[in-house]
Amino acid sequence: MIHCLHRSGISVCATGVEEAKLKRRALLILAVITGIVLIGSKSTKLIFTWLNPKYTGTHFKNIMVLGINGRASVRAQFEDQLCAGIARPGIQCSPSYSLIPRPTGTPLDMNDLRDVVRGQNIDAIVASRLVKVDKTVTYIPGQAYPLYPVYGTFYGYYGAIYPVVYSPDYLRVDKTAQVETNFYSTAEPDGELVWTGTSDTVNPQSPNKAIDALSKLIVQELQKQNII
Repeated sequence: MIHCLHRSGISVCATGVEEAKLKRRALLILAVITGIVLIGSKSTKLIFTWLNPKYTGTHFKNIMVLGINGRASVRAQFEDQLCAGIARPGIQCSPSYSLIPRPTGTPLDMNDLRDVVRGQNIDAIVASRLVKVDKTVTYIPGQAYPLYPVYGTFYGYYGAIYPVVYSPDYLRVDKTAQVETNFYSTAEPDGELVWTGTSDTVNPQSPNKAIDALSKLIVQELQKQNII
């Protein structure tokens, strides 16, 4: 009796003992593919963090988020997204653009910034800046992939394997955006660094997705360090 197994649109037929081998191999391939997808989905990660050893776990109640550079619309979206993640019962968070109008890429006036911090009783500032964007081009040589599945027919074997056993030469272009984020306490006159982190986002699909992933990553780390 011939049994057929279907995986990812490919039908494979085998008989007897071959069926069990085929199922085990198909499950293994499926597990590998799933692992690759999960790894690839984590395109934003922290590559460096530092927590001030003098930080005693004091919680902050009135935080301002400041996007330092980039287009005004992107800064505003980032500030809104990060504030939404930070805000919770007992913690108020304000995007800087709501307190200090800055429609262009011009620097903030330091005196205006100090006045806002004092006037609004802000006890912490989260400041993020885009450090750099790198592009790397990697040459990937064509290669044959040795696969040894068990198939019931030659044409089924050839039709299923031919599209995946050979990969032609190609160039892979990877884009990495690096962002530095600092969390400052304003208890000292000039502010004191509590935490800093540098993140890399590889091949961001869109500004919206990159901002969402980065904001979630920062909030998770601030929670982990018991800062918020």
